[in-house]
Amino acid sequence: MQTLVITVHIVACIFLIIFVLLQSGKEDMGVIFGGGSGSVFGSTGAGGVLAKITAFLAAVFLITSLSYNYLAGNKVGDESIMLKGDTIITPEIEKPAVTFEEPVAPKKAE
Repeated sequence: MQTLVITVHIVACIFLIIFVLLQSGKEDMGVIFGGGSGSVFGSTGAGGVLAKITAFLAAVFLITSLSYNYLAGNKVGDESIMLKGDTIITPEIEKPAVTFEEPVAPKKAE
């Protein structure tokens, strides 16, 4: 199941990147006066179809992200490297010896 979800997720990621890059950005003031009518998708641009496909792919991306996170969640099993062996070994930390002594003033040469 995880393999299917991650495959759909990767395909959705690739197509989402492609469809976002296909969309044209907001142009300058020339669009208001009819300067942007020479595009491939007409004077309105590619907003309708591409925006709907992008929104659908974004929803698929979100759903597959959440479902993969749920399927591959923190599951502690026998394969855990921390639980191998008879006992759990905790490392011992050596504490440095700290002394609080007054510093010795250097003797004056006479």
